[in-house]
Amino acid sequence: MDRSAPGGPPGPGGERWLDEAAGPIVRPYAVTRGRTRPPGEPLDLVAILVATGAAPAEPERLSREQRRLLALCRRPYTVADLASDLDLPLGVIRVLAGDLIQAGLLGVRRWSAPAAPHTDPNLLRRVLDGIRAL
Repeated sequence: MDRSAPGGPPGPGGERWLDEAAGPIVRPYAVTRGRTRPPGEPLDLVAILVATGAAPAEPERLSREQRRLLALCRRPYTVADLASDLDLPLGVIRVLAGDLIQAGLLGVRRWSAPAAPHTDPNLLRRVLDGIRAL
């Protein structure tokens, strides 16, 4: 692929990192440094990520994608929405977010299924009797 294609910002050395027709030239495995699994617990699609407000120990070590992810997570964001808004695959978001969670820069709020309501058999019987009476 021609790195000098028009349309994208120049990378180091003046080459282009975006091709108008093909999209980003940098592949997902390059963004995650070859990793395919996030550190720690896997994040599901509806896990909500929120920036903790902590300052990174070494801000220069954060990738551009991690900085963008942190900026969006100033407000609660689901993993699926981050993938969509950052135009990155879910696996990449999970790896990058996992790194930020381990560093204490992101917090996770997980959805849990609501507890099953207690059903009163007598109430159900009365409702059924009422329906039959119609």
